[in-house]
Amino acid sequence: MSWTALYASFFATMGFGVLFNVPRKTLLPIGLVGMIGWMIYVGLTLNLQINLITATLIASFSIATLSQILARRFKMPVTVFSIAGIIPLVPGGMAYDTLRQFIENNYMESVRLGSITLLIAGSIAFGLIFSSVITETFSQRKVFPKSD
Repeated sequence: MSWTALYASFFATMGFGVLFNVPRKTLLPIGLVGMIGWMIYVGLTLNLQINLITATLIASFSIATLSQILARRFKMPVTVFSIAGIIPLVPGGMAYDTLRQFIENNYMESVRLGSITLLIAGSIAFGLIFSSVITETFSQRKVFPKSD
């Protein structure tokens, strides 16, 4: 894992935070959330050879859980942290390659890449939802008490 990729994920996440007009005091934590999520994703795919969909699911779950913690710490909505933090995992390049293959009449490759793109997008959504459900379940049991 290169330092350049970590820095890029940090600043890209912060850039989307600026684009989404989040409060200034949350820009550094938002950047860290995106960087940590990317670090988990790359660590799982490169070091442990876990497939892309599973690694994306685990990384998005981690991002959403960290976002829940930071939202309570900063007394802000979870979406302030999770939406910008999930940006490094979004399969935009793969979606582009899917359409490029389709335009070049490579339909089988287009279908293959499109299927992977949809599975990655689904795993991002499932990771975010699963984290929310787990956090709400434990906060109702007073394991993670909500701050007032």
